[in-house]
Amino acid sequence: MKRIFIAAGVAISLFILILPLAALADQANPSVLADACAACHGTDGKSPSTIPSIQGKSADYMVQRLMAFKSGKREGTVMNRIAKGYSDSEIMAIAKHLASK
Repeated sequence: MKRIFIAAGVAISLFILILPLAALADQANPSVLADACAACHGTDGKSPSTIPSIQGKSADYMVQRLMAFKSGKREGTVMNRIAKGYSDSEIMAIAKHLASK
């Protein structure tokens, strides 16, 4: 019986320690996350090529587009795969960051 209480205590302690780490993973720096966008969309959001520019777009516009890519409702060459790599909260943070530029 004592072993059960010890095991339960250890499990609860691990859960309490790991839970904040999972939350931190979802709070990455939006500036760092948005750096990946610059490779194709340009450092200031103005694309140097045929890739659409994101400069001047609202956060709502970018969230809608990224969520559509993520869900597959909007097709793209690589954006579907890129958008699937972000959580919904990361997408919102990226869009808000880029819209503030």
